[in-house]
Amino acid sequence: MYKHILLPTDGSALSQEAARQAIAFAKSIHARVTAITVSPSFHALAVEAQMLTDTPEEFRKMCEARAETYLGPIRKIASAAGVACEAIHVVDDHAYQAIINAAENKGCDLIMMSSHGRRGMSAILLGSETNKVLTHSKIPVLVCR
Repeated sequence: MYKHILLPTDGSALSQEAARQAIAFAKSIHARVTAITVSPSFHALAVEAQMLTDTPEEFRKMCEARAETYLGPIRKIASAAGVACEAIHVVDDHAYQAIINAAENKGCDLIMMSSHGRRGMSAILLGSETNKVLTHSKIPVLVCR
């Protein structure tokens, strides 16, 4: 069965719930987990409003602080459940690729993540990192809704 589960999080309530489910699943099968969150790199021309007023260093610090708010609760849940948990923050403009790379590099045998369930035009405009992971990963992906 699975021994090492990757838990991507974007800090949303859905991804935090998926992390809780993944940790409970990991505990039941005696697996360990690695939680990951991905931040975009700093760009001089940007879509994110924070990048327009920040220096690269300020943006990096903001991303690290945000990553800790996403990963800290997952570490606490895993610790309370007695599940070994590593937490990593990656900077990459393509979150889905960073997730897949982390799973491969860390030797994960399952990626367990949430889906916002967007449909129609919002799915086209916003894209779906979950769908991209499903499409490109050679590692099994379990989607929580």
